[in-house]
Amino acid sequence: MNRVCLTLPTNRPCSATLTALHAEAAYAARHFGADVQLLILDSADAATRAGHTRTVAALPPEPGVTVHHLDEEAQRDFLRRVIRKAGLPGPERLLRLMLPPAVSYGACTNRAFLLAAALGCDSVHRRDSDSTYQLHAGRPVFPVHHELPWLGRPAAEAAGAVTRTDLDPALSHRPVSLAGASFIGELSVDIGEIRRLDEAVHHDVVSLWAPGDWPEDRTRALVEESFTGAGTAPFTGDHATLTVVDPMRVDMCNIALDRAVYERVPLPPATDTIGSDYFLLHLVHDAGLPGILHNRNIENFHTPERRTTTGFPAYQRRFVKFLLSMLYFHDVYDRMAAEGAGLLDARHQVRPDRIVDLLRESTTLDRTENVWRLDRIDTAYRKLGGRYAKFVDELASDRSELLDQAQRDIEAFADLTEAWPALVEAARP
Repeated sequence: MNRVCLTLPTNRPCSATLTALHAEAAYAARHFGADVQLLILDSADAATRAGHTRTVAALPPEPGVTVHHLDEEAQRDFLRRVIRKAGLPGPERLLRLMLPPAVSYGACTNRAFLLAAALGCDSVHRRDSDSTYQLHAGRPVFPVHHELPWLGRPAAEAAGAVTRTDLDPALSHRPVSLAGASFIGELSVDIGEIRRLDEAVHHDVVSLWAPGDWPEDRTRALVEESFTGAGTAPFTGDHATLTVVDPMRVDMCNIALDRAVYERVPLPPATDTIGSDYFLLHLVHDAGLPGILHNRNIENFHTPERRTTTGFPAYQRRFVKFLLSMLYFHDVYDRMAAEGAGLLDARHQVRPDRIVDLLRESTTLDRTENVWRLDRIDTAYRKLGGRYAKFVDELASDRSELLDQAQRDIEAFADLTEAWPALVEAARP
């Protein structure tokens, strides 16, 4: 029986999502005979966690579904045991990288990866608490329908089950390493207000996540499709393509990864940085590992805390840190793409040692491009005025620290990647 981990990391109220996630787990068990380990990693406040606990307690028993609801104390206890067993140097720093005091999209998913290893799972299927399933003919459209059958199996075996194949036949012996789709609805990054206020400023800001040397036409094309997912068209019927999946066509709220990927390389543990959980999508693509791109897109929505007096500057800072991180990630992505199959070992599995090298080498890059990014953000936000101008006023005193943090985040990612195989081995039963 295929044992899988369907996981939801959360730090906000999401009882309705938990109930819907349990329904997807039951669907996977009934339709595919899967042993589903439903893993809820709960970093919400005590009152919200209590509500989640009541929701979980009320879930009906389902054959083949086991629910694990872990608060941060339970997660910390697990991590301490794993780190101690691994016997690695700097255990307290490793614990902070895995469970930092600030928001980290990569770290919460890394915890799911380690717990999946501990539970003996073959794959991880990740969802988000600020999204929901589409309905078609009155029934939920569950992405797991396309995720379960083929992960870890040679791509050639999946060719007959998809709608279309767009894969070099030379890659058909490699394992299906990813299955995913995108989202419809609101932008994945909550900057729609900037576009409503000033289209030109929106272009200037979003263009900053492109490499600084891109031509204007390529940058403009990136801006037009950035954070839009699959648009707004609802699901009308299944379509799946066997391909090397473009990272721009999938989202981390709607993704499944084979264990041979996430048990070898983790996600960046950067704090207060949106988009820090997308690295493995690029790695799978650049290494030429097959995947299934389907159209069971999840519906995205924004929770109101990102627009409150305290939530707005916190979210905008995460966006700025994302833009600064791209100096390093574009360098790594370009070099991963150039290496291609060189990122894989003889068993077609990714080589963590090569990723560590690329990350460490990127930290020597000149920071001038990031100084330019901060200057452009300052100019753009001042044009918007109001709370945007106030935000960059407050940001001005942190410029040097932000530049340092962007570099340190990559160094921390390299350190965690180096330690990761030992942590995974220590987590296994």
